[in-house]
Amino acid sequence: IFKKNCYFCKKRIREIEFTDSASLARFLTPWGKIKPAKDSGNCPKHQKRLSRAIKQARMMALLADKSY
Repeated sequence: IFKKNCYFCKKRIREIEFTDSASLARFLTPWGKIKPAKDSGNCPKHQKRLSRAIKQARMMALLADKSY
């Protein structure tokens, strides 16, 4: 078993922009749920910031809300 590297640490991205819906979409499942850190490989700091950015993008209607 190997440890996945955090995408944001590897790319040295300091701020996760909620307006960049294309990059946020890669961390969503096909049903619109946020992927867990275990699947995405993000560190805890960036996973928290990512989830906050995704929720903010949903509020601004930049990303589709969860489809059931």
